[in-house]
Amino acid sequence: MTDFVLANEVSIRLSFFFGIFALMAVWELIAPRRALTVSKTLRWVNNLGLVFLNSFIVRLLFPAAAVGMAAFAHEQGWGLFNYYEVPDTLAIVAAIIIMDLVIYLQHVMVHAVPVLWRLHRVHHADPDYDVTTGARFHPIEIILSMLIKFATILLLGPSVVAVIIFEVTLNAMAMFNHGNVGLPKGLDKVLRFFVVTPDMHRVHHSVEDDEANSNFGFNLSFWDRLFGTYRAQPRAGHQGMTIGIHKFHELKQTTWITGMLAMPFIGKLSGYVINRREWNESEK
Repeated sequence: MTDFVLANEVSIRLSFFFGIFALMAVWELIAPRRALTVSKTLRWVNNLGLVFLNSFIVRLLFPAAAVGMAAFAHEQGWGLFNYYEVPDTLAIVAAIIIMDLVIYLQHVMVHAVPVLWRLHRVHHADPDYDVTTGARFHPIEIILSMLIKFATILLLGPSVVAVIIFEVTLNAMAMFNHGNVGLPKGLDKVLRFFVVTPDMHRVHHSVEDDEANSNFGFNLSFWDRLFGTYRAQPRAGHQGMTIGIHKFHELKQTTWITGMLAMPFIGKLSGYVINRREWNESEK
C-alpha cells in the first residue's frame, strides 16, 4: 500500500484536486450562494495563476513534499508513531486529527502575528469568495506552511498513507468550504458540528475584524468550538456581508497576480492581533 501511494502520489493528489474543483465549479455555476462583484474570468486567471506558481515553487524547493518526508521519518524511525507500536487504523486517524489541529493553530498564528498576517492577507483580500479562493496564498506563506508541515511530520511520524489522506482531504475541504455555494439550513446545522461548511467559513472572510478573527478551521469544525473562536453567522447575513479587507479595494492590488505578490510588502508594519470579540451571546 505504501509503495503504491509513494509511486502514485502526484497522480492521486491531482485526480482529487481536479475532480473536486470541477464538481465545485459546476455547483457554483448552477446554484451560486452570492452574486460575484468582480469578473470571474479575471479572478480565476489570476487566482489559478498564483496556484500554479506556488505548485512550481513547492516542487522546486521540496521535490519529495510531505509524503516524502513521512517516508523519510519512517526509514529513520523518527516521530511518535514510529517509536510506539500503535494499531495502523488508530495511528492513521490520530495522525489526521493532530495534523488538522496544527493547521488550525497555524491559521490562528498567521492572524495573530503582524508580519505573518501581511502574508496571509493575500488570501483574505480576494473581493469575492469561491472555489479558487481556497488555494489563493502568497508563495512565502506556502513555503512557511510546508516547513511547519515537515516539522509536524518529523515529530509525529505519521504513515505515508495518513499523510496522503490528510493532504487530499485538506485540499478537498478547502475547495468545498470556500465554495460560492450553500447547503440547506438543516443539513448545514448538522454538518458543521463535524466539518467546516461554506457558510461557516465564509464568516471568516468578512471585512469585519471580529468576524475575520473567527472560524479558523479548514476541515474539522470542533477546534473553533473547543477554543472559543466559533461564530455561527455574519451580522449582515451571507447576502449582505462584505468579503475582503477594508484597506484593499483596487483590482490591481486584490485581483491581479502582481498585486497579490506585492501585497505583503505594501504599507507600514502595524499590529493586527486577534481582537477581543465582544458581541452579545445572542449573536453567536
